[in-house]
Amino acid sequence: MKIVVLTGAGISAESGISTFRDANGLWENHDIMEVASIDGYLKNPELVQDFYNQRRKQLFDVTPNAAHYFLKELENEFDVTIITQNVDDLHERAGSKNIIHLHGELRKAKSDKDENLVYDWNDDIKIGDLAEDGNQLRPAIVWFGEMVPMMDNAIDEVLKADILIVIGTSLQVYPAASLLDYASTKTQIICIDPSDLPINSKIKHIKKNASQGIEDLKSYLNNL
Repeated sequence: MKIVVLTGAGISAESGISTFRDANGLWENHDIMEVASIDGYLKNPELVQDFYNQRRKQLFDVTPNAAHYFLKELENEFDVTIITQNVDDLHERAGSKNIIHLHGELRKAKSDKDENLVYDWNDDIKIGDLAEDGNQLRPAIVWFGEMVPMMDNAIDEVLKADILIVIGTSLQVYPAASLLDYASTKTQIICIDPSDLPINSKIKHIKKNASQGIEDLKSYLNNL
């Protein structure tokens, strides 16, 4: 059985990682478009580099939580692919093997001119740190105003899913939220999130946070 999981900020929030968007539209007291758009980067690269340097440092102070580890355990019984909107590496650290990062990865850097020049990166990216093509390194993050290069891969996985599990996402960030539209009519869709979601009554909604909701999910999967 093929299980595809779409995860968002809610699954990492329980590990202590700030959610992408607060109610006031700010992220860590910054206007989102200042720090998460290509226009913001071109306008003030120093600010954006510093913002992601702080996000990268935060990764070393957090650990995967029960929901991350549960998704790893699913691999013991099912063919599992995780599609994540998160830029952290908590799924990897929990041991999951098949992960598609829609919005990039904090622990990678890339040339700001050549998408193919990507490097593993755990330290700060400083102005003057260059890729091998001589151009400035930037976070390997997909910002507003940029294409989502892994979207086609994600769609291919959803098309093959017997079960689609959505955890910790408001389903308001596109194109990621549109992935549900690609699920077959035979695909069972389960959403775990404490908030109201823009979904129809055919989709099972477990209205709990990630670590609580997986207990309901375990029971549901055991009864299939």
